[in-house]
Amino acid sequence: MDPSVPHERRTPVTPGSSSRYHRRRSSGSRDERYRSDVHTEAVQAALAKQKERGKMAVPMPSKRRSLVVQSSMDAYTPPDTSSGSEEEGSMQGEGTPTSSQGSINMENWISRAIHGSTTSSTTSSSSTQSGGSGAASRLADVMGQTHLGKSGKQTHPSTITLLTYFGLASPIRHIEVSMTYRSFYVCVLICVCVCVTLTGVPVGGRVSAKIQQLVNTLKRPKRPPLREFFVDDFEELLEVQQPDPNQPKAEGAQMLAMRGEQLGVVTNWPPSLEAALQRWGTISPKAPCLTTMDTNGKPLYILTYGKLWVRSMKVAYNILHKLGSKQEPMVRPGDRVALVFPNNDPAAFMVAFYGCLLAELVPVPIEVPLTRKDAGSQQIGFLLGSCGVTVALTSDACHKGLPKSTTGEIPQFKGWPKLLWFVTESKHLSKPPRDWFPHIKDANNDTAYIEYKTCKDGSVLGVTVMRIALLTHCQALTQSCGYTEAETIVNVLDFKKDVGLWHGILTSVMNMMHVISIPYSLMKVNPLSWIQKVGQYKAKVACVKSRDMHWALVAHKDQRDVNLSSLRMLVVADGSNPWSISSCDAFLNVFQSKGLKPEVICPCASSPEALTVAIRRPTDDSNQPPGRGVLSMQGLSHGVIRVDSEEKLSVLTLQDVGTAMPGALMCVVKPDGVPQLCKTDEIGELCVCSVATGTSYYGLSGMTKNTFEVFPMNSVGAPISEYPFTRTGLLGFVGPGGLCFIAGKMDGLMVVGGRRHNADDIVATALAVEPMKFVYRGRIAVFSISVLHDERIVVVAEQRPDSTEEDSFQWMSRVLQAIDGIHQVGVYCLALVPSNTLPKTPLGGIHLSETKQLFLEGSLHPCNVLMCPHTCVTNLPKPRQKQPEIGPASVMVGNLVSGKRIAQASGRDLGQMEDNDQARKFLFLSEVLQWRAQTTPDHVLYTLLNSRGTIASSLSCVQLHKRAEKIATMLAERGHLQDGDHVALVYPPGIDLIAAFYGCLYAGCVPITVRPPHPQNIVSRSACMMTTAVICKLLRSKEASAAVDVRTWPPVLDTDDLPKKKPPLLYKPSNPDTLAYLDFSVSTTGMLAGVKMSHTATSAFCRSIKLQCELYPSREVAICLDPYCGLGFVIWCLCSVYSGHQSILIPPSELEVNPALWLLAVSQYKVRDTFCSYSVMELCTKGLGLQTESLKSRGLDLSRVRTCVVVAEERPRIALTQSFSKLFKDLGLHPRAVSTSFGCRVNLAVCLQGTSGPDPTTVYVDMRILPGVRIIIANPETKGPLGDSHLGEIWVCSGHNASGYFTVYGDEALQSDHFNSRLSFGDTQTIWACTGYLGFLRRTELTDASGERHDALYVVGALDEAMELRGMRYHPIDIETSVIRTHKSITECAVFTWTNLLVVVVELDGSEQEALDLVPLVTNVVLEEHYLIVGVVVVVDIGVIPINSRGEKQRMHLRDGFLADQLDPIYVAYNM
Repeated sequence: MDPSVPHERRTPVTPGSSSRYHRRRSSGSRDERYRSDVHTEAVQAALAKQKERGKMAVPMPSKRRSLVVQSSMDAYTPPDTSSGSEEEGSMQGEGTPTSSQGSINMENWISRAIHGSTTSSTTSSSSTQSGGSGAASRLADVMGQTHLGKSGKQTHPSTITLLTYFGLASPIRHIEVSMTYRSFYVCVLICVCVCVTLTGVPVGGRVSAKIQQLVNTLKRPKRPPLREFFVDDFEELLEVQQPDPNQPKAEGAQMLAMRGEQLGVVTNWPPSLEAALQRWGTISPKAPCLTTMDTNGKPLYILTYGKLWVRSMKVAYNILHKLGSKQEPMVRPGDRVALVFPNNDPAAFMVAFYGCLLAELVPVPIEVPLTRKDAGSQQIGFLLGSCGVTVALTSDACHKGLPKSTTGEIPQFKGWPKLLWFVTESKHLSKPPRDWFPHIKDANNDTAYIEYKTCKDGSVLGVTVMRIALLTHCQALTQSCGYTEAETIVNVLDFKKDVGLWHGILTSVMNMMHVISIPYSLMKVNPLSWIQKVGQYKAKVACVKSRDMHWALVAHKDQRDVNLSSLRMLVVADGSNPWSISSCDAFLNVFQSKGLKPEVICPCASSPEALTVAIRRPTDDSNQPPGRGVLSMQGLSHGVIRVDSEEKLSVLTLQDVGTAMPGALMCVVKPDGVPQLCKTDEIGELCVCSVATGTSYYGLSGMTKNTFEVFPMNSVGAPISEYPFTRTGLLGFVGPGGLCFIAGKMDGLMVVGGRRHNADDIVATALAVEPMKFVYRGRIAVFSISVLHDERIVVVAEQRPDSTEEDSFQWMSRVLQAIDGIHQVGVYCLALVPSNTLPKTPLGGIHLSETKQLFLEGSLHPCNVLMCPHTCVTNLPKPRQKQPEIGPASVMVGNLVSGKRIAQASGRDLGQMEDNDQARKFLFLSEVLQWRAQTTPDHVLYTLLNSRGTIASSLSCVQLHKRAEKIATMLAERGHLQDGDHVALVYPPGIDLIAAFYGCLYAGCVPITVRPPHPQNIVSRSACMMTTAVICKLLRSKEASAAVDVRTWPPVLDTDDLPKKKPPLLYKPSNPDTLAYLDFSVSTTGMLAGVKMSHTATSAFCRSIKLQCELYPSREVAICLDPYCGLGFVIWCLCSVYSGHQSILIPPSELEVNPALWLLAVSQYKVRDTFCSYSVMELCTKGLGLQTESLKSRGLDLSRVRTCVVVAEERPRIALTQSFSKLFKDLGLHPRAVSTSFGCRVNLAVCLQGTSGPDPTTVYVDMRILPGVRIIIANPETKGPLGDSHLGEIWVCSGHNASGYFTVYGDEALQSDHFNSRLSFGDTQTIWACTGYLGFLRRTELTDASGERHDALYVVGALDEAMELRGMRYHPIDIETSVIRTHKSITECAVFTWTNLLVVVVELDGSEQEALDLVPLVTNVVLEEHYLIVGVVVVVDIGVIPINSRGEKQRMHLRDGFLADQLDPIYVAYNM
């Protein structure tokens, strides 16, 4: 039904189950731990107050319909009636064994799921991917329009090479600027509060409207801005919240330690617990010790003291003598053994526990592992391992129920040591011989047992309790509770640990009491069972939790058989939780008429480390009312006690938990730092000094010292006692009369902005917001995560199966307001998950640390998320102010501008380089080809490989020349073209393209290489179009005409069918500055830009590359990239003709069939120089990552590669080139070989790694400037020159600059300054072309070939894409790199800004259920690494982010598509 929740056992929904019963009890579906009518009223009042301030619209997130339906399908999962017992969660309201959620039959259920909440989903216009059928999709294939491998996870160095600010701070050796060093100023964001009431835009509303709504909401300030100040320190970059001078401070005197009454040693108290068992087992063997109940409330079994004594001895004898051999027993006295017993079998547990005590073994009681993957079970395994446990005692029934392998063996649970399972039932054990008797000693300092404790982070510790502590604790409980022999006690608590173990298993035996044990399964069926048993057995004492009282209230309907007059003490085990008080009050209210006396209710406080800390004594004096404290939450958050009138909204009502235990000393110390005594009006951690506490965390000496060996100090720093105290983990204070009050637990403490908040209090506030309606069984988890140097609050709730999108969104916005109103703290993230999906503890409560873990690793799969970073994050750095730039008034001294070297650099000078370059004699490439065809006719210039690595075709000089002649003839005859006409070349990467190009030059036409035909393409301005027969056929096919109007196209010439005769005369241009070809490319900003390349520029370009890469006819170069534009086209089509070397051509599309093709070719042809694109490199990194060994065995050797250049028009992707180098290092690839070229529209190649140049590893985004190229860094606004290491626009001056843009729309004048700009001062004569890219130059310590110091150029990113946010310039690639690392399912990311909001679009490779997991992770990483708050997170399918032929992202297209609602996103989250 719901694949995402594999471990749940589903039960079919049966019609006709008692819906009436369920409705009556539905109020119990809220977590009664936190029930308080006063608090509910306070929350409603706070919400009303927010409402008066005016409505604020929060844009609802947009969800794809499938996601809405899916999550509602999850949600409509029939209720879980699994037998897993529950503890923290509230009662699973089954009134009858059938389902309790009302009579829903299957079809009805499914149809409700389908129609339930689709109203809110966005139905967007068409999706961006066109599936294309038949011929049309084949057309795309032939065009090689294959986006090679979209980028996946890129490992990235922790420091990102990047300079967001406008000038480098210090002379850093490797330009690695850590993200955090972003700016030197600290900032303050005016904190805004979310006062949201849902007037929200309908979910299908336009994106732009929603963003506007979000912007308006964020504009409304609520809290005053924080103080601004200037710091220049790395960590202090962030705003530090200054303490409010008006905040309450503790004013009382220093507290004194409180001493409990003396532990009166009664004469007949036994010297040890085993001695007590022996006494009662022999004197009163018939006395009942324990009665267990079945699920119908009938007594199942009565264990007498005689049976307990005999069976425990039997267990002790068998463990010691029947495991292992006589010489080598498996366990010896002092060893630890695990006790694994289910919650419904206290008798077997008791026998095993006392068996261990008699055998002098140390029992470690743990929960029954239900599956191999139980939440937290692994941590229990670590505990068992560290305790050296090798044997687990268990009962027959439990042993049969454990998961088994096919061979019938119990598998080893994850993280568990290898265990021998030992069944303790008497029938399986042999009788001890007559002469054997257990060794019963007085209580000593040996360990008696180990109780496990789960910490806040999920780790499990073992608290060791010594035998003397065990006995003393039983004595202290006996004295404070006034236990007497043969009393009857009803126990509803878990008997394996804590209060249930101490009262129901240990102290009861010391006093020969009779325990009536109520199993959890009975409580689920009949919540009144414990009350009925009190009346039935006339029990004197009952041990319960506040939830048991609450359930009894809910189920109670004037039953006749209820009589509580026999009770003298009702121990409330969680009475220290402030939220238990309302259950206690309500219970007394209802049951006072049934004989319950007010003084009977005795809350107690306990912890695994300190055992019982305090307990209220059952007094006979009903005139002395219990202690109450109504405290201000505002005061508590500052750690001080301020009594408040109950009228105030934010109050916490506490009840006392009695006084310290007999024989104990108690004090309160500051929760952090040195354990200094608190003042009387200060909240701190309670510490206890007593024999009756735990002694250590097993095997962890450091943590033990911090917890069990604390020496509290007074104000002058002197210890208050020579004996160590134990920390209880409880926060509270000691009030008048020595009464203890507990305000919360250390584990639930969250310190946000310097103020303390308790997770339980926040849960209570969330539940008080229309609780009946929304939260499934009160299951809410609250925890904090650390983001940007502060804790941030996260609230995760399970939503009811029938809630709609609107319900959940309304509830979320109300919760935010309520928590803000009552606690004055913002919630960072609020997530809703389908019911029953949060990890559970063994007793059914929410496993908090596991939930937090899932949230942080992005596997929680919420169905709704609301992030509020704008509200919560108040410690961002101060927005940067722009620094004054060098202006015209600066002093010019030679090459210095006011003390700084001008940032300029150049490649080697072309004119002075002597070489025997024959091609230099010719002005035109067409002449070079004719010359080569005459002098070296058979020299092969081009070899094309197919996917198998074999030669598909090749061209020698003369073949190319002859083919070009025929094409020129065809252009003249069939195309009737004049010189200067434009011809579109529509070819797949290959040899036809090259021949067609030279054919155009021979005919005097201007070639334009075109990728796939598209109606708006330049084709329409071409006089003619040349292509192959296959594509001709496709262009004329039905599918193509459906997509484009073929009539608007120029004539199409098929070059597979060439005329036989050669042209009468080859065309020779009159002027070398005329147009040779047009180079069209889509820039990263999404603009289709064509540049004009003259014959002069083309020849200069080829010469520059020839010199840089030392290309000669004897060389071979392997090329694997798209040959349609830029440097890629020049290397594929032009360089071989100019330099005479052989080009081995590998179409990138062939790599999809055979990823190793390119590298195998490089190895096989012993190539020294190779060129590729990022997409090819990525395909190899991903596709061959695991195959390096097998490639090595196939003889792949890359040791001859001298240069491997990535051709790109963007900033180098260092992460990719580094992982490529690392991956293929074992195959001989030299780390220095891999580099990136850099080109742009105005100059197709500014930089290219050549043969000579400094070692690229030392300066690692450094580019090699080509010969004949000069570079300067200019201020894009003032056009003034900039100094060394300053970030500015890269300008270039070179013979192969393009001569201008070619546009269809005639607006060339607008951009003419791109090609002929001059500096505003300094050298104002030189004409430069502006690249549109930001970068900087740095002089390095290295020398280049000419002996000069090497100037390194660093490209940071395109100017058009730089985002100005908070006064700083950010480049999308940096933020994207961070985002891609956060989750394995994010395959690609693109960011852009809209109305000053940062929008992050991520492509999801996974199920749609994971979409919402990404929202918090993306928000966190951008905050942590870039100090930016993400405004909108958009999750889309793979392939939605558009890319151009070089694999560069088209962020502007993406933005337009997003704003026009064309992306069909899976989920759009608007962060508040």
